Amino acid sequence: MSRPYHEVERYRQSKDITIRGECPNPIQFFEEANFPEYVMRSIKQQGFDFPTAIQAQGWPIALSGKNMVGIAQTGSGKTLAYMLPAIIHVKNQPRIQRGDGPIVLVLAPTRELAQQIQQVSNEFGSPNGVRSTCVFGGAPKGPQARDLERGVETVIATPGRLIDFLERGTTNLRRCTYLVLDEADRMLDMGFEPQIRKIMSQIRPDRQVLMWSATWPKEVRKLAEDFLADYVQVNIGSLELAANHNIQQIVEVVQENDKQDRLVALLEEIGSDRLERTIIFVETKRKVEAIANGLKRIGWPAVSIHGDKSQNERDYVLRDFRRGKSLILVATDVAARGLEAPNGVWIIPYDMTR
Repeated sequence: MSRPYHEVERYRQSKDITIRGECPNPIQFFEEANFPEYVMRSIKQQGFDFPTAIQAQGWPIALSGKNMVGIAQTGSGKTLAYMLPAIIHVKNQPRIQRGDGPIVLVLAPTRELAQQIQQVSNEFGSPNGVRSTCVFGGAPKGPQARDLERGVETVIATPGRLIDFLERGTTNLRRCTYLVLDEADRMLDMGFEPQIRKIMSQIRPDRQVLMWSATWPKEVRKLAEDFLADYVQVNIGSLELAANHNIQQIVEVVQENDKQDRLVALLEEIGSDRLERTIIFVETKRKVEAIANGLKRIGWPAVSIHGDKSQNERDYVLRDFRRGKSLILVATDVAARGLEAPNGVWIIPYDMTR
């Protein structure tokens, strides 16, 4: 739908959308995206009412084939902003044959984020014949290798494990024409730049690249300039990339021996009407167990994750927490890395970050 310039700008201002570069107008309703019927059917089944800001502006860009940098906070709906165009991109390509690599590649910094992305990919892709797999370190290679060898249209991967499979010849990137770098700033912080550059060197030059980041430091800018020709940049929120204003922060200074009592009092305040999902971050694995067990003893439904638990245990706990089956999660920050907290979740840093 064509709208007057002033109406488009008013919509962008109302949604805190800033663009750099020439790009299509945002949509305001799903019907305006000209999605195929199979995509619209999936959207309706999920019960969404309106596109988020990054989806409203990101979909027209991605569907036009342009390269894009999206600067948006966690919880903005960015996964669907790139995954629905990815599914359409796959459906417009010749079917993959045995020995072909993926058409879509999504790189993510952590196992947990990669699994969240695959969940979205499966929800929308599987009903439409678009298969995906998730490859990451810290898990057996056999099942991941079998998925790659059978052939899938979409691969979601952490950089190190993907390079391992590429070097073994388990898969290849000759068919890859749609590349997503999710949480690019975090991947660079974790030292993945050499791996990203190595992977990019194996992808054909007529690829489309969508890079996503919560911040826009010079390292991320350099990566974009090196690999994204004529890209459009979309910012959601402050151009200065200020803190997420959807988050209310309350700081209390409490003596160490008073912390446990204050934590229980705080949980009682949070759960005075109905207990909300709550994450409690602590410094050490030992303290995680002590706090979780202490809460369970007095009747609070607490679960815990830390580095000494097996990956299967951590996956099980995180899955139940995301689904609302467990309401209190006690964790070290390292163990919970990659957990994308849903809106309305309480975060309690029990120990100050050092």
